[in-house]
Amino acid sequence: MDVLRLDNQLCFPIYAAAHAIGRAYAPMLDELGLTYPQYLVMLVLWEKDGVGLNDIGARLHLDSGTLTPLLKRLEAQGLVERTRSTEDERRIVVALTAEGKKLRQAAVKIPLKLGAKMARALPKMYAMRGALRDLVKILGSGGDDR
Repeated sequence: MDVLRLDNQLCFPIYAAAHAIGRAYAPMLDELGLTYPQYLVMLVLWEKDGVGLNDIGARLHLDSGTLTPLLKRLEAQGLVERTRSTEDERRIVVALTAEGKKLRQAAVKIPLKLGAKMARALPKMYAMRGALRDLVKILGSGGDDR
């Protein structure tokens, strides 16, 4: 087996799938005025409002250097606000504005539309989601879990 053959790589189908997913989301997110990474931040906040910056970063596997510009753009759009924690001034808390909460109603249709598009493959997709979560855990820990 040629280990450098593209078809033998695990990373390439994951990369291609990520791009295909991004293309599938793009038109729906354009309607909301969000990029895919901004949508992910909003998903975290729609689950639980008033979350610490570090908590969002941990949840999305993003460092603060990547997350801060995303939050600044969402704040400029009037969807979130960042404040310092009253308990710990070093901690930044991100909360939805009324407009950010309202946007959730429009966003509900996105997973439904994608689910309908992938209906035949959903059982495989759910199994793959679990396998990919395991892969992220293994690689996120430095890949030393053998």
